[in-house]
Amino acid sequence: MNKILLIEGDGIGPEVVREAHKVLDAVSRRHGLALEYEQALLGGAAIDASGVPMPDATLEAARRCDAILFGAIGGPRWDGLDRSIRPEKGLLQFRSALQLFGNLRPAILYPQLAAASTLKQEVVAGLDILIVRELTGGIYFGEPRGIRTLDNGERQGYNTYVYSESEIVRIARVAFEAARKRQGRLCSVDKANVLEVTMLWRELVSELGARDYPDVALSHMYIDNAAMQLVRAPRQFDVLVTGNLFGDILSDAAAMLTGSIGMLPSASLDINNRGLYEPCHGSAPDIAGQDKANPLATILSAAMLLRYSLNQSAAAEAIETAVSRVLDQGLRTADIHSEGMHKVGTREMGDAVVAALA
Repeated sequence: MNKILLIEGDGIGPEVVREAHKVLDAVSRRHGLALEYEQALLGGAAIDASGVPMPDATLEAARRCDAILFGAIGGPRWDGLDRSIRPEKGLLQFRSALQLFGNLRPAILYPQLAAASTLKQEVVAGLDILIVRELTGGIYFGEPRGIRTLDNGERQGYNTYVYSESEIVRIARVAFEAARKRQGRLCSVDKANVLEVTMLWRELVSELGARDYPDVALSHMYIDNAAMQLVRAPRQFDVLVTGNLFGDILSDAAAMLTGSIGMLPSASLDINNRGLYEPCHGSAPDIAGQDKANPLATILSAAMLLRYSLNQSAAAEAIETAVSRVLDQGLRTADIHSEGMHKVGTREMGDAVVAALA
């Protein structure tokens, strides 16, 4: 029995997770999978229920499960809280406590949505790249950090950017392994001309590639150039690996190359491939509860869950094929936007994917 923890989260999170749950049930029946579910709270919903964004019970439930399917987090109703107990803090604590260091963000352009990209179709046609982002280190977690008042009375904000050798090698190995299974090309993104942290990053990635992955073509690129190249000629990339901050920025930029961040899934894995799976989009509180949310990124995240944590590649491919079939059924570009959908309901889309699994 495979145990899956469902965390619906905030905003449109409950709606999209319910549709993905429905699809998981359907594919498990067709492929004879034994899935058992548990539910828990995280983020704003957890604050409302218990006063903290990450209850101990949620972490305990996560440790009992094989994989976690998560919706979205946050919203303006919690913006006035102290930073230490805001919803986003709970998600960071959750990732760190579970050591979910490896974030996989695929950016795939579905042909049916090519016209939705802001780039020319000839630039993005056939786009299929994977960004591997280190998720539990770097400047988001470095200490010391804070806001202080200097002797002259001026306030100063400060953060610490730090990576250890083991953290760099660990995420680089994930990226090399992923590249090996794809086109065999890896681009490591850093700022080694300025930042000592990424000088070490480049050195260690180069050493690992030469020693253990000579079959993978390794290149290096500064973050500013990588951002430019991602827009200029995105198909030059296969797999990119980078740190937490740079990966956060590049993955969202890559998402919009595909025409809609609402189509893109993600996985955050620990060393044993137990993971947290979630859509790349936000909680979209402005359309919550209106049956307008796009559930496809969450449904595709469920497919990643089957592939990476449960080793059920056939079931994962079945979901991905079903999504493609649904898109082939005449959906217009205007019907699918980033988080919301037009003229297609959330439940309707989930039902369509279930039907396409048959």
